[in-house]
Amino acid sequence: MLGKQKTSPQEAFGFVLRRLRLKAGLSQETLALEAGLQRNYISLMELGRNQPTITTLFRLSAALEISPSEILKEVERRVISGLAG
Repeated sequence: MLGKQKTSPQEAFGFVLRRLRLKAGLSQETLALEAGLQRNYISLMELGRNQPTITTLFRLSAALEISPSEILKEVERRVISGLAG
């Protein structure tokens, strides 16, 4: 399935991260502060230029009050379906 993908995992993660951040009513700066990360790192992840580590995924999920598995499920759906941002 992944051989036919049109959306990269990085792009899908970035789209999902941005959607969840906006849904939570957080700015990039606020999310970064709550997750113990730099604001520019949040921006680069949302743009699909950087990928999170497992530790970062857990920090983001805690700040967004959603489980890491729920984030990854949404990313997986976007990659498999080929949905772009």
